[in-house]
Amino acid sequence: MICVALPGLAVSTARGQLDGQGLEGVYRAGRRLLSRCRLLVAGREPLAVQARMTAPDRVRFVGTLRVSPSAGPDPDVVVERTRDADGTERIVLRSAAPRPLRLPVEVALGTDLAELGQIASGRAGGERPASVRGSGLRWSGPGVSASVTADPPPADVLASAGLLRWEFDLAPGGTASVELRVRQDGAGPLRSAGRAATSPLAEAAATGDTPGVRDLLRTGIDDLRALLLRDPVRPADVYPAAGAPWRCGLAPADALAAARMALPLGTRLAVGTLRTLARTQHLGPGARSGMIPGPRRDAGPHLPPCCTGTEATLLFPVLLAEARRWGLPEHETEELLPTAERCLTWLRTAVGEGTYLCDPLPGRPVRAETQAHAHRAAVLGADLLDAFGRPGATALREWADRLRSAFRHDFWVEDRSGGRPAAGRGADGRLLAHLDAAAAHLLDTGLLGGGRQAPGLLDKAQTEQLARLLDGPAMHSGWGLRGLAANEPGHNPFGHRAGAVRVAETAVAVAGLAAAGHEKQAGSLLRGLLAAAEAFGHRLPEMFSGEQRTEGSAPVHHPAACRPSATAAAAPVLLLTALAGVRPDAPARTVTLRPVRSAPLGEIGLRGLRLAGGPFSVRVSRLGLALVEEAADGLQLGA
Repeated sequence: MICVALPGLAVSTARGQLDGQGLEGVYRAGRRLLSRCRLLVAGREPLAVQARMTAPDRVRFVGTLRVSPSAGPDPDVVVERTRDADGTERIVLRSAAPRPLRLPVEVALGTDLAELGQIASGRAGGERPASVRGSGLRWSGPGVSASVTADPPPADVLASAGLLRWEFDLAPGGTASVELRVRQDGAGPLRSAGRAATSPLAEAAATGDTPGVRDLLRTGIDDLRALLLRDPVRPADVYPAAGAPWRCGLAPADALAAARMALPLGTRLAVGTLRTLARTQHLGPGARSGMIPGPRRDAGPHLPPCCTGTEATLLFPVLLAEARRWGLPEHETEELLPTAERCLTWLRTAVGEGTYLCDPLPGRPVRAETQAHAHRAAVLGADLLDAFGRPGATALREWADRLRSAFRHDFWVEDRSGGRPAAGRGADGRLLAHLDAAAAHLLDTGLLGGGRQAPGLLDKAQTEQLARLLDGPAMHSGWGLRGLAANEPGHNPFGHRAGAVRVAETAVAVAGLAAAGHEKQAGSLLRGLLAAAEAFGHRLPEMFSGEQRTEGSAPVHHPAACRPSATAAAAPVLLLTALAGVRPDAPARTVTLRPVRSAPLGEIGLRGLRLAGGPFSVRVSRLGLALVEEAADGLQLGA
């Protein structure tokens, strides 16, 4: 049970107790302030009967006790615990006994004050000794201290045992409560960016024939808000952390991808993310000049780890160009344009006189996914440069044309089933012919002016074949797209990029298939992902097991997945706006609709989106016809 309102975080099991095992605890900015919080009532642990997330940042636990000797099998005390990501916990006792009760209550507390990285790697160490402080306890370590205060103050405080004690007298039907507050000493109140009065994300809502659509969008937006962080250099700029509990900081490629998927909710998250990352760009001389830095990431069993800095550098101009189409003001676009130009200059310099963008790592494979990112950056970047009268657009388009022509020949593996795109080429030129979910990025071509999709690296026949493969039994688990086809060597249904279903890549595939006109395959993947979302209570994880869906089965959790995850939380926005086929061009004051005519979810309505600086609502009928119900003044429907 993960409560998130970054930089606050609380992790526990469904029992509600914090036993200090694994990741359990209350955190602030990656530091565990409390690892143990065990509640005993009348000397016993309440029997857990319910654990439920009531919001992304709050969880409610219900337990029961039989206290009266003559109570029979029925509990006569209900214990409710409400835990918040900001470190507040409220414990309420309710009596259903026919006579007055005297209930001793004990809370055992402890902490190691460990960093999240130490905990994840098993280097947390033991608990710190406690000291009495006011109405609670305090722990100190090198450079940090934390305390827990209680209201009402406990009758007894035992520092040596980390114990707070109360005795409550409850009349029949009576209640008593305790509030615990966990705080880092010297730090101000925890202020979550996602809880601010002015959110960068619109209050969008969905309606429709398919159960769960409303909850899926609402939960996704709530989770994305819970993951928002402020840039300490410029607190007005907000960006999404990658996910909780493992990745509560800035991951450039994930932040850009999530902000891009969330563009229908407004451009404020995009501009905050772009400004934050612009301040990290390498500006000095050398091969990295112009790059947005990023760590390495596992790429599965057939390719070496990839550099996410390459992906982030190529995503930066794409997000800026598409944010402008959704309504980012021209002066804000122009402010970020020099950073985008440096990203594009890095791209052309890295390619040099060649055709392909190689990895900046030993072995230098040429990944198909990277070529898709680079091609999209060149095409959309050229469009952006032209719009502001900047040089370089012609050279980018000419290189994109050469790449497109070469890729269709050099990266296609012919076989008797119709062929497939190669995942890459080795340094020796050998094709890496395995099929994986990264192929979905070949369908993500980007948005140009006038509601036009940018050209892609595959031709029409190759795109049609890829659509069949992605919806085939080897790739489609029934819940979503496997990271690696089930019939490939090295497939592992729990493999991070070797067979697990990654929600963001499935969403990219659905949107790309829908835009390319392959509605049957898009609808099949979409329905599978919606069924998985329902099984996860509409809070989609970053990934889950790629085991095959069967009658009566359910998707299986991945133990290392972030939940919530920024890209998984933003995925419902992309999925639902792709169904409506919303293609904006705010500078031209037009919006084009290309709805999925097969209406795989029946009628669907989206209201409260943001486009061209105003509210935007659209409805798609069961016949696949789209109708604009609300739009900014002066916005025209494109052809």
